[in-house]
Amino acid sequence: MSSPCQVLKSIGPKLVPFFKSVSVYFVLLAEQPSLLTVCFKCLPIISLIVFVLLHGINLSKEYAFSRRILTGLVFSCIGDALLVWPGLFLPGMGMFALAQVMYISAFGFSPLNPSLGAVLYTLSSLVICSLMPGLNGVLAIGVPFYTILLTTMTWRATARVQFFGEPWTWTKLCSCLGSISFAISDTLIGFHHFYRPLPYAQISIMLTYYAAQLGIALSAVDSRDNRQLKVK
Repeated sequence: MSSPCQVLKSIGPKLVPFFKSVSVYFVLLAEQPSLLTVCFKCLPIISLIVFVLLHGINLSKEYAFSRRILTGLVFSCIGDALLVWPGLFLPGMGMFALAQVMYISAFGFSPLNPSLGAVLYTLSSLVICSLMPGLNGVLAIGVPFYTILLTTMTWRATARVQFFGEPWTWTKLCSCLGSISFAISDTLIGFHHFYRPLPYAQISIMLTYYAAQLGIALSAVDSRDNRQLKVK
């Protein structure tokens, strides 16, 4: 099995388009809804989709993890496009809800680590309680439901890293950090839109969001490494 340094050296060139497109987005930082804004906002996620495809994927059972991560990225990309327009917030949130479902199915429920889940659900409950006064209509149901999915995804990604149990891989750590970053990003969105406006919201939200998707996309490397380990 290749060392983390060897793997990172081999996948580094495949991630160059992601970092370049993220840089372009933050340089332009367009706020007005337009197709051009959609393109610049979605390019980093599209580059991660290409990264997962280049890493190797097919319809066999052994690639199920990568396919679910890929599908989650596709739903996220659609959600990014929809959220450019404020009037499409609900459909955009729906796409991200589907993305969370795919990530949860990829990470699985073993090991369970219920104590970690209890802590995360308690924290998410506090966030929901803080946001509820600012939620009306469908949002009063949709935002808490999405928060539960996001918390579940964070729980499942974080639970995969067992520092004192079975050996963990660097890609599991990436998905763990990515899920936490995703939770931070969406929490910032919630407080910015439904509690009070935050300074430099777009920068902080998108920076943590792109970091989150990068970490989750890197977890697709883990599936190939595991197969190579079994073969050896």
